[in-house]
Amino acid sequence: MEYSEVNRLSRLTAILIQFQTKRMVTASELSEKFQVSKRTIYRDIKALEKAGVPILTEEGKGYTLMEGYKVPPVMFTENQANALILAEQLVLKNKDASFVKDYSKAIDKIKAILRYNIKDKANLLANRTQYTQVINQERNSNNLSDLQNALTNYNLVKMEYINKEGTTTKRLIEPFALLNSENWYLIAWCRLRKEFRFFRLDRIQKTKILSEHFEPHDMTLQEYFDQYH
Repeated sequence: MEYSEVNRLSRLTAILIQFQTKRMVTASELSEKFQVSKRTIYRDIKALEKAGVPILTEEGKGYTLMEGYKVPPVMFTENQANALILAEQLVLKNKDASFVKDYSKAIDKIKAILRYNIKDKANLLANRTQYTQVINQERNSNNLSDLQNALTNYNLVKMEYINKEGTTTKRLIEPFALLNSENWYLIAWCRLRKEFRFFRLDRIQKTKILSEHFEPHDMTLQEYFDQYH
């Protein structure tokens, strides 16, 4: 088999992984990722379709795999998927480019076997989590996993929170994003203060994830920073 054929086979496999990793992909995204023309991507899509891969085209949006295709024998729970996404954020801070590249490829393959609903939540969490590596971090919390779930499922959270002055208040919040610098912080819409607030996770005394849902905040983390900072 010639190099060009091996290269194309490798790309077709990688494209299939992309389809299983994300609900929707576009020819432009694939073209940029694999450094080939859109025309090449169109040919690749047709080749996958001829091979029996059920690729659906949504006009003006892109391509998606028929749900349920190639259901794997192993499934991750939502908490496990969230933990993997958090681990990815930590690894991306590593200084070794080859290590980061290999881990990112591994995460892509892991995401590929997630059920669609968990996959969407995992991608949302990845876009709403920001981590800055800090040496000798000692502060900790025990509510990160619950807050990740509340964030991705749009559940309201009741909590008791101690501010820096030592005053305890009860809050009803809509989790939006998780950040880490010298500590873990939750960005959330506070219904008591009627504005977005930062909450340090180690100052949260009690949390209760409610069954009641809130309307998702339709903006990215970067758009939040652009608008509020």
